[in-house]
Amino acid sequence: IIAWTKRTQNFWRGCDKVSPGCAHCYMYTQQKTYGKDPSVVVRTKPNIWRQPDAWQAEAAAAGRIDLVFTCSWSDFFHQDADAWRSEAWAIIKRTPNLHWQILTKRIDDVPARLPADWGEGYPNVWLGVSIENDAFTWRADRLRAIPARVRFLSLEPLLAPVPSLTLDGIHWVIVGGESGPGYRPMDQRWALDVEAQCARHGVAFFFKQSAAPRTEMGIELQGR
Repeated sequence: IIAWTKRTQNFWRGCDKVSPGCAHCYMYTQQKTYGKDPSVVVRTKPNIWRQPDAWQAEAAAAGRIDLVFTCSWSDFFHQDADAWRSEAWAIIKRTPNLHWQILTKRIDDVPARLPADWGEGYPNVWLGVSIENDAFTWRADRLRAIPARVRFLSLEPLLAPVPSLTLDGIHWVIVGGESGPGYRPMDQRWALDVEAQCARHGVAFFFKQSAAPRTEMGIELQGR
């Protein structure tokens, strides 16, 4: 369950772990349950690639904008998906009623993998990075150097305070604890500190969940 989006789209699945936030990745658990090897990046089936055009038609007919997260089962900028990414960019570009939330831990790989006509960013793309503790706040620095219409941070799973985090050039911050077997704890004071910084800088703040055995447990932050 991803409370901060409407739909998820996986052009490919599979990934490899690059930092502590990946340790208990839900994708690994899910894919093993399905009998798949989560460490191998593979293109998804053609019917999945056709989904966005149908979603675009539906959203356009209703006169609305739908949020779409990609990739929940991989990393959009994973090098093993280079062969398919241009096709994915073409789909993203032709679906203006879908606002694509692209979240990555591989922010250093992003500039070389943007489309040639990226310019100041596609109007319907939100570009984001994951940060799990203070050792990875540099990802936000890399993100703010890349042109984008909306830049966002996912501090999930938040494993420690992030006192070095700065929000210049950031538009939205998601905070969440880890969920699932063996979940690591999150002190709500860490989330409150981020919320306060967002308020000072006029940045939108979304609290997704506390650390818990299952996702979407403990969605309140001090009763809110």
